[in-house]
Amino acid sequence: MTRQKTPLSPDTPLLHADHQRPVTRRDFLGYGLTSGLGLVVGPTIFGLFANPREARAALSADLQTLKTSCGIATQGAGKIPFICFDLAGGANIAGSNVLVGKRGGQLDFLTTAGYSKLGLPGDMIPSLTNLATGLPFANTSLGLAFHSDSAFLRGILEKVSPATAAKINGAVLPARSENDTGNNPHNPMYGINRAGADGALLTLIGSRNSDSGGNSMAPATMMNPAVRPTKIDRPSDVTGLVDTGKLVGLLSQEDAVAVLESIERISSMKLKKVNTQVTADAVIKDLIDCGYVKAADLVDRYGNPAMLNPEIDPDIVGPIFSVDEMSNGEFRKTASVMKLVINGNAGAGTIELGGYDYHTGDRAAGEVRDLRAGRCIGACLEYAARIGVPLMLYVCSDGSVASNGMLDNSTEGRGKGVWTGDNSDTASSFFLVYNPARRPVLMGDTVTQQARHQQIGWFRPDASVETSATPAANNVNLLVETVILNYMALHGEQGNFATRFPKHGLGGVAMRDSLSAFTPIVNGKI
Repeated sequence: MTRQKTPLSPDTPLLHADHQRPVTRRDFLGYGLTSGLGLVVGPTIFGLFANPREARAALSADLQTLKTSCGIATQGAGKIPFICFDLAGGANIAGSNVLVGKRGGQLDFLTTAGYSKLGLPGDMIPSLTNLATGLPFANTSLGLAFHSDSAFLRGILEKVSPATAAKINGAVLPARSENDTGNNPHNPMYGINRAGADGALLTLIGSRNSDSGGNSMAPATMMNPAVRPTKIDRPSDVTGLVDTGKLVGLLSQEDAVAVLESIERISSMKLKKVNTQVTADAVIKDLIDCGYVKAADLVDRYGNPAMLNPEIDPDIVGPIFSVDEMSNGEFRKTASVMKLVINGNAGAGTIELGGYDYHTGDRAAGEVRDLRAGRCIGACLEYAARIGVPLMLYVCSDGSVASNGMLDNSTEGRGKGVWTGDNSDTASSFFLVYNPARRPVLMGDTVTQQARHQQIGWFRPDASVETSATPAANNVNLLVETVILNYMALHGEQGNFATRFPKHGLGGVAMRDSLSAFTPIVNGKI
């Protein structure tokens, strides 16, 4: 008799005999041996607003006018919030989670042997119907086709309402990346900022204290030290971003704003009567004046820093994460990042989840980790729906895994193929888009054309990436460019891509159009 192993907890470290002992922080993270700690110091100079909520009108009309001249725009950057999930270690994405097919799209099915390599036994391949449920193994409830027993899908559907699910769509990008390394330049944060994303408090955030905010690097050509992501991985990091001093507390928030307005007016009147005797006299006066305007605006919007706290947000705790779930570090991290990004206080954010190097000789370890990732992904989508703003959510991992066909029939293994080793040839990334107006519309006039925009690239029948299919298929830098192109296309700005990224590698207009998934969405409208 075969003795079944007890499934590993999603927080259990993963150690492999054929891997070196962990030395670097990336090693510890990929094996699930560590999680992030950090302290955030709030900035003193704001970027542009991207707040999707209605702007408060407590500031008087003249200060509202001054806010614009001081770089505090009431309407913000006007860009779609963007969140990247970086699954450290080499997670399975293709086949057992998001379906990937041949040249014709997701439903241009692979061979049975190919699906076996992707962890699916012959009686669970996507072309079949599940005899237990009477439903196809190909599930399109989120627009993008998932395997019906995908752990990602199950986790997402736990968190999103049917109404939210009906307004989601996505695309998958078959593309190789190296296994078990943070050296893959997967992270698109800097490029998303160059495309226009910005926030009221911070430009970029990430759950790890790294140049990208996550495990994978950002492309070197896109790096901008001026907007390096601020580390956010817990509610205290969020509430610690704002310090309005002791004035709020001694006075009500409204009275404190009035006092700061008066200080600004007195200062402005005095500055008009003074010559600083410095060549840049006007610049100095503007800096002083704007300092008071920004202080008044800070107190007006964040006089109570608790308003930033995800732990007391009634749209998060209760309807999305339970009180018990908020005690889990991965869920707290997700709640903290999604609140800042979706409320427009950060332009874009990375959520790094560790422990995805899960070829542990079973299937159960990967399933429970994928399920938790799905819950985190679903939480972001549902929160965007509750706030009423669109969201683009990108999921990537460093490399992937493969199965030799042996099955794990334990409860958590679910009768699927055991992950037996790393395999960069089975790698893919994907993104999901939520639009409050209606499900995002794929480009293309026919079903056949739309299928090729939903799967940007393809697999060979044996379940390996066709490296000649797209510029991104064998080049992670170009994969990032493809993601950014799709972000710009959601705003109808793909025509500006070559100007913003003059050294890009995505070819001419016709090629870039073939790499774009959706017709534009602007502020939730199509």
